[in-house]
Amino acid sequence: MPTLVPVLLAGGTGTRLWPLSRQGYPKQFHKLLGDDSLLQATARRAARVPKAAPPMVICGDQHRFIVAEQLREIGIRDATIILEPEGRNTAPAATIAALQVAEQHAPDAQVFLMSADHAVANVEAFCAAAATASAVAQDGRIVTFGIAPTRPETGYGYLKRGAELPAGGFEVAQFIEKPKLPDAQRYYQDEAFSWNGGLFLYPAGAFLKEVEQFEPDMLAHCRQALTAARKDLDFIRLDADAFKGARSESIDYAIMEKTKIAALVPMDAGWDDVGAWTFMNLLPTDENGNVTEGDVLLEDSRNNLVYADTRLVAAVGMENHIVVETKDAVLVAPTDRAQDVKRLVTTLEAMQRPETQLHPRVLRPWGSYETIAEGPRFQVKRIIVKPGEKLSLQMHHHRAEHWIVVCGTARVTRDTEETLVTENQSVYIPLGTRHRLDNPGHVPLELIEVQSGSYLGEDDIVRFDDVYGRTPESTQAQ
Repeated sequence: MPTLVPVLLAGGTGTRLWPLSRQGYPKQFHKLLGDDSLLQATARRAARVPKAAPPMVICGDQHRFIVAEQLREIGIRDATIILEPEGRNTAPAATIAALQVAEQHAPDAQVFLMSADHAVANVEAFCAAAATASAVAQDGRIVTFGIAPTRPETGYGYLKRGAELPAGGFEVAQFIEKPKLPDAQRYYQDEAFSWNGGLFLYPAGAFLKEVEQFEPDMLAHCRQALTAARKDLDFIRLDADAFKGARSESIDYAIMEKTKIAALVPMDAGWDDVGAWTFMNLLPTDENGNVTEGDVLLEDSRNNLVYADTRLVAAVGMENHIVVETKDAVLVAPTDRAQDVKRLVTTLEAMQRPETQLHPRVLRPWGSYETIAEGPRFQVKRIIVKPGEKLSLQMHHHRAEHWIVVCGTARVTRDTEETLVTENQSVYIPLGTRHRLDNPGHVPLELIEVQSGSYLGEDDIVRFDDVYGRTPESTQAQ
């Protein structure tokens, strides 16, 4: 039995789940359907696949510490984490995965490629389908999974099954793009059609031969990106110039619609791609068909999806609507326009609105910070530093800082001076002073930071030393 390596693609931004999902903290890292984030649930599910090796995760550079921390939270410390310098769609990622698995294991080792933001209700059925796909892949096939449709969905692509294969599964007769509603209704009634769930299982060597045939330039760029990759702490950082040269394309367009070795394995496991706010239909409803999460009060309202993140959301006489509240934004949309949230985000990005980038509470590898007040020449932040962690040694050209410890103990470095600051004590960091903050204790350090100066932008940081490997020219805060 060849080695099977689960590969989790965690590089998406989930724009249709705005305002909760944002570029700095997209949907795969949120706990939308339980106590685990979507990434954590995917990793746990992958670990239950028979003969599964430790996972590989492919993600963007800015999310690397979130990925590592969330995997550590569920006890996974042996994952391979590969950093893309920028997103190039699924075909280059699948190629990088095949190259790495072939090198780490063997050309006949299998890649089980899956998105880190899907939901699966029946893990046993998922694992059974994976076992069948693994057997089919041993015949040199690239296997895709046909998801049993539960509705006539226009937001998914479809697969049509062909002749049955000796090892199980079927040939793929046709790939179908997102259909119009009449066609989706017809496919829903025909058992020969299934959703294209974006799950793939293939022998690394067989897949690379197909990439060499259909996308030789992509293969060359991906191979160079991996050959010239460098180790950065626990991460593999792909060479940026080489990887950016790879054509941005989906695995379906680049390989699956051209190859003669595609196979289809049916999967009926309660799958959903959690692609829009209608995913809340997976949650229990009240007697009026409403799905609510958080502090929500509805009066004479029916068939709504309401998500409250930070405060009470109340509605009267509302029907068939989505309402999503976060600390700095509120979304209201008819449920049948859920897919159009992506268009709204595109407009916000064109306006350079910060609400598409980060949440008010920004996570960092050492903890988090949140702006709680600001005005001309001042800004107030709440900073939390995890036990044993430290911020970079840095300096600011345009601002001074005043730190007041609320909980825990801070070790503060100011130029050559080092002091301990405890609860209800404070320390002043003059403009131009080299300084560092770390938490030597066993409980989270919480403090209030008051910034004052002529310029308070997050790019006013000169970083001299950083235990997390962030570069001195980084504009990331703290």
